Amino acid sequence: MDQPSDGALLAALRRGEGSALTELVERHQGALLRHARALLGEGGPFEDAVQEAFLRLLERPPELPEEVRGDPGRERAQLRSWLHKVARNCCMDTIRAEARRKGREHEVAAPESVRGHLAGGAALAEERDTREAVERGLSRLPREQREVLVLRLIGERSYKEIAEITGKKVGTVGWLVSVGLKSLGEHLAPLLEISAPALAREPGSRAGRAQS
Repeated sequence: MDQPSDGALLAALRRGEGSALTELVERHQGALLRHARALLGEGGPFEDAVQEAFLRLLERPPELPEEVRGDPGRERAQLRSWLHKVARNCCMDTIRAEARRKGREHEVAAPESVRGHLAGGAALAEERDTREAVERGLSRLPREQREVLVLRLIGERSYKEIAEITGKKVGTVGWLVSVGLKSLGEHLAPLLEISAPALAREPGSRAGRAQS
């Protein structure tokens, strides 16, 4: 039996069917948690931000544009973009609240878990789980670089999608990806089994289209 599209689940959600929310959470929660964690850090309240995003989805399910209705892939992409924007706004609200309480400390403080790994001198090359190694490396980067790389490398979002989610220009997104990849260091590329230049390439290029 075919699973209902995201558009069908949104319609069910408007009718008050709680199971629709459960299904949407299962579909989108993982990507949203990675995005929120990239912004707030491992020790930050990123799970609360994602929970708030789903509460807003429950309270006011978005209307999908007419041109995407009936196309499951485009419906999912549209809702995914909406959820990422809402989760990002929740994260930024958290960051602003933290800034009011602690000034600018959160801008320079690394998550405790990352500091522990750095102090222990653990090398990325020795990590057995590649994804954990990559995420650990990403967590060392400035927030803006970390966010776009998580969306690009782990979320597999296009530059255009990242620009829509973050409100940045496509060129700015490309620059942040390029700078962020260089900051990760050459030792990360073998773990990913792809080269940094390939990751930084604009998805609209021939190579980028081949990956799509």
